[in-house]
Amino acid sequence: MSNVNETPARSRGRPRAFEREAALAQATRLFWIKGFEATSIADLTEAMGIGSPSLYAAFVSKEALYAEALRHYRDNNEALVWAGFFSAGTAREAVMSLLMDSAAALTGCVADIPRGCMVTLSSVGSEGHVELGELVRTARAITLDRLKARLNQAISAGEIPASTDVHALSRFVQTVQNGMSILARDGATRGELEAVAELALLGWDTRTGAAEHRRG
Repeated sequence: MSNVNETPARSRGRPRAFEREAALAQATRLFWIKGFEATSIADLTEAMGIGSPSLYAAFVSKEALYAEALRHYRDNNEALVWAGFFSAGTAREAVMSLLMDSAAALTGCVADIPRGCMVTLSSVGSEGHVELGELVRTARAITLDRLKARLNQAISAGEIPASTDVHALSRFVQTVQNGMSILARDGATRGELEAVAELALLGWDTRTGAAEHRRG
C-alpha cells in the first residue's frame, strides 16, 4: 500500500476540509457497492464531500484510495463475521458461527452496510489492476488459511478424524460463504442463507463423522 499523507488538504484557511476516516468510510461504501472500475473520481468526491484536489492530496490516487478502502473494510467489518469463529469451542461450532454470522452480515441485518462481501465481489484484478488484484486475492486467501488452521487444530484435539482432507473441507466452507455473498447481493434473505448454512453443516458432518460423534 502506498504511503499516504495523513493530514488532509485544507481549503483556503478553513479549519479542515473533511475528516479523513469519515471520507474513507464513504469511499469504501461506494467501492463496495459499485466496484473499482465503475466508480469514478466524480462519484468519489461527491460521496466523500470533497474536491478532487483534496482527494489526491489525502489519498494520492484512486488506486491508493481503493487499497486503503480494503483496509478500512477489513478493520471495521471483519469482526461481524469472524468473532464467533475465533471464540467457538469446537471446529464445527466455529464453522457454524462463520456461516450463520455471514448470513446476517452479508444481508445487512447487523449493521448499515451494503449487501455482500466487498472482497469476495471485487473484480478489480480482472479489470487490469494487477497490484490491487493481488491485494484482493491475498485477502480472500485469509479465509482458507484460517479454516485450515482451525481444522488442523481440531485434528490435533481429536475432534475430527486425522484422515480428514483439510484443504478440500476448508475450500468447501469457503465456497459456501463466497456463494452466500453473491446471493446476498442478488437479494437473498438472511433466512435463506441460514438454511444454506445448515445444509452445509450436513456436508461437514458427512466428511468429518461429526454426527456420529455427537450421537455417541
